[in-house]
Amino acid sequence: MNRRTTLLAAPALLAMPSARAATPAQEGLIQGFSPSRLARFRPAMAREIERQTFAGAITHIQRRGEVVHSEIHGHLDPARTRAMRPDALFLLASMTKPITSVMAMMLVEEGVIALRDPIGVHLPELRALQLEVRRPGAEPELVAPAAQPTVQDLLRHTSGHIYAASAPAGSRIGRMQAELDIEQRNAPMTTADFLRHLATIPLAHAPSSTFHYSICTDILGVLCERATRTRFDRLVKTRILDPLGMADTAWFVRQPDMARVAMGMPNDPLVAQMWASYRIDQDPGDTAYFKGGAGMVSTTADYAKFCQMILDGGRGNGVRLLSPATVRFMLSDHTLGMAGSTAASTGPGYGFGLGFAVRRQEGMGVAPGTVGDAMWAGAWGVSFTIDPQNQLFGMLMANAPTPRVHTRMLFKNLMYGALVG
Repeated sequence: MNRRTTLLAAPALLAMPSARAATPAQEGLIQGFSPSRLARFRPAMAREIERQTFAGAITHIQRRGEVVHSEIHGHLDPARTRAMRPDALFLLASMTKPITSVMAMMLVEEGVIALRDPIGVHLPELRALQLEVRRPGAEPELVAPAAQPTVQDLLRHTSGHIYAASAPAGSRIGRMQAELDIEQRNAPMTTADFLRHLATIPLAHAPSSTFHYSICTDILGVLCERATRTRFDRLVKTRILDPLGMADTAWFVRQPDMARVAMGMPNDPLVAQMWASYRIDQDPGDTAYFKGGAGMVSTTADYAKFCQMILDGGRGNGVRLLSPATVRFMLSDHTLGMAGSTAASTGPGYGFGLGFAVRRQEGMGVAPGTVGDAMWAGAWGVSFTIDPQNQLFGMLMANAPTPRVHTRMLFKNLMYGALVG
């Protein structure tokens, strides 16, 4: 019996090299992706829809400029009356931040602003920000920081600013920020009022010392507006969206297009409050500052153009927005040696560049990737990964805020699990 088993096994072992060589031809790999493994997306997304994680989603992957996977799943609405559609509109939330960061770096390339500029050079209202110092057993005190935050600090979230919900323990900063409604969660706020109120709120950390995910990119958008004397939505449209052909990307949705918006699940506890704070059906005009960190909506096709531009070193739709050197600089880790972590958004193993989280090593992560892959995500449930080493990017477009970390890691596992060549 043992001898027979050995004899039967031998031909299979001998055949292994030729079988490996034949695999790509037999399976018909698409830019190194296995079609049978890409087919795992559909049942995986169907399971999430059945669990009411989201009503529907779009999964999208491109490699070497070719679409290797783009699939729609489920419905636009929880009632399942409208099927998901390729041109569905998704709330980008913090996936607005990379677009704003690109705008800022375009101005850096032009010499309009510089990374080492203190932000008060362009926003005089913020020239004298104070730092809150917290010591055990003592009342917090305010001191002048050793240096004021810079443009680079805004790009890498090291200015000392925060989001109200993530205020350090024992600090009054979060309460002040919420009471002043700096983040426009309850009502629109003019740019002048935003800066006036922000000037009264202390920094939570010394500039350039700590990564703390924050309103930095909102401030950066206002700074770009002030430096160019152009309202920020118009600046981004003229300089980035129109050149890339991103016609469906904006800060608000016209009424006829509201039927294309992917809706969150009513059982998600974050949906109602987030929907009330984003107000995408209203064009604020000059009554509100345009949130460079959270406000935009887009489609899969539009945001794919942005990701491809980054992957192609700053060139997209036949137009160069940034130099390859600048893009490489943005996708480098600018937070080495600092306190703080991106793990709440990325899982462990990532640092932060200029607008993008950047993978520091192969290990330590909770999903596959490569050193230098760049990602970010939005609180509404959208996410992307750009992998220069493998010349690919992938996106999950869904509006599901509470399970967003679960879904973004699920997407990455499925994408890298399908990449075999």
